[in-house]
Amino acid sequence: MIRVKNIGAALLLVLAPMAMAQTSHIPSHYSQLEHGPSDASIEKEADTWTLSAKDHLDISINKLLDDPVLRNANWGFVLYDPQTKKVISEYNKDEALIPASTTKLLTTDTALGLLGPEYKWVTQLEYSGSIDEQGVLNGNLYVVGSADPSLGTGKAGASTYGSIVTEFIDALAHIGITKIKGDLIVQNAVFNSHQLRSLPANIVWMAHNNYYLPVGSTRDIDPRKEKFTVSKSNPFEQSKQYFYISPYQNILVFADEFNGNPIETTLPSVPSYLGNTLRANLLKRGIPISGKVVPKPIDKEPEERRVVTTYESPSLNDIVYDTNQRSDNALAESLLRMVGFQKLGSQTLASGREVVVQHLNAKGFDTSALIYMDGSGLSRSHRVTPISQALFLADEMKESYYQTFFDSLPIAGQTGTLKTMFDGAGHGHIFAKTGTLNKVKTLAGYVKTTSGKTLTFSLLINNYSGSVSQVKSKMEELLDPVVSL
Repeated sequence: MIRVKNIGAALLLVLAPMAMAQTSHIPSHYSQLEHGPSDASIEKEADTWTLSAKDHLDISINKLLDDPVLRNANWGFVLYDPQTKKVISEYNKDEALIPASTTKLLTTDTALGLLGPEYKWVTQLEYSGSIDEQGVLNGNLYVVGSADPSLGTGKAGASTYGSIVTEFIDALAHIGITKIKGDLIVQNAVFNSHQLRSLPANIVWMAHNNYYLPVGSTRDIDPRKEKFTVSKSNPFEQSKQYFYISPYQNILVFADEFNGNPIETTLPSVPSYLGNTLRANLLKRGIPISGKVVPKPIDKEPEERRVVTTYESPSLNDIVYDTNQRSDNALAESLLRMVGFQKLGSQTLASGREVVVQHLNAKGFDTSALIYMDGSGLSRSHRVTPISQALFLADEMKESYYQTFFDSLPIAGQTGTLKTMFDGAGHGHIFAKTGTLNKVKTLAGYVKTTSGKTLTFSLLINNYSGSVSQVKSKMEELLDPVVSL
């Protein structure tokens, strides 16, 4: 409770006629004042009336309605208590607004829900053939990737292409290879070290060593050859060759043979840049290679190979952390296409969007007003309502990966894109994803109050006037009282 000595102006703000009846929560003792408080009555009550943090929040919302920065803006706000399952305060909660980079909350949640925080991508260096006494490899080198969204970027703790290539060449030298008479073949696979109980759909996968190579499409595949994967520990322990999601039963099955259709879906691009960089640096290090870099996305008859070395990506939780802390658009778009591939076997924007919306529907997200266009929020065609964001964040608290999701959010005044905001009450109490486009400023996340509550909120501001710093200041004014609830 905050004691107010002269509350005349504040009371007038609360009592003024407003177009936003849903946010005008006037304390009951104010309603007795039919004609506005006189100076005498204000002085009389000054020592006994106090304004709660909730009153201050409502007054802040009312003030913003006539603020020059937001007067002509489209904006909405929801503050929600996950424990009581009640909306504490709101304005335009059902308005469909541009969310900007708060869209990344939906993208990263889908990735975590589909794969889990500890998921890692593998890129493996292999060789076929034999190595003679002079160190000449009479065979091919293979770089086998797995659609790593961080490969070579140096982000989230990932190695750069240069570092990976150095590691690969050192490993080749360690086993005595001095010359390569063959090609450098690059392809993608799904590694069984991930221990998933599923595989990307629409594709038939052939088991090969420690991973699965794409060999064809499940379109028109013969259901009479399907067999169930019955192993309780890991279905891929079966000694069969071909695995796929049955288009007839929608479960993982296997078959002893495959004579079906070619691939119809869009597979991830093979790691060609890594392959070309590796070949160029082999020559620089004095290890001649006679062949070319050859992309081979489909491999129905793979050679026998031996593993030279393996590179693992950072875990997904590290990638999600980097995505949300820095609001990294490239990582978010890579994650979107990755979830499309991991679920539907197609690494396209359309398949990624489909998987995200399916995931949100399964969680009970109200998608009636949702328009989800990309993984990063760069599109101005995105739409979401403040209430759907606030409820989504509340439901997130029930997920097994909630702590990973929460930890990825910038902290007010301390980290990431919130480092320079909230020098006042919100400092260290607000954990949220920011969003910024031209004349769009958004914020959605959690508030840890001084009373120990965890509240969720969504604040979406479109078409504001003035500068970015001005609208950020208005956001701070609105949210600072929430900390005292």
